[in-house]
Amino acid sequence: MQRQRTPDEWLDIARFVRHAANKLAPAPLPLCLPGEPQACGQDAQRHALGWSAELKALSHHLIEAAADSQEEAAYFAGTFYKERLAALREASPPTT
Repeated sequence: MQRQRTPDEWLDIARFVRHAANKLAPAPLPLCLPGEPQACGQDAQRHALGWSAELKALSHHLIEAAADSQEEAAYFAGTFYKERLAALREASPPTT
């Protein structure tokens, strides 16, 4: 059985993921969370998904920029990533 998250839990997750993304972004990211001054009206779960996608893109970009070769970048962005994702899926199924 999948664990259901409350709106407040999703809001915390969205804020944490946005904070992590902001640490990797080349420029500060805009605010866009429910209850913040520039709220767009999306719910916290949608913000968590969007910020997670942003974090994934920023992480991939960091791998490409920091790797010593294209082969090393391909390993970390491909093989290593897939192994970690499989381990996470095995440890805990996705929640909604």
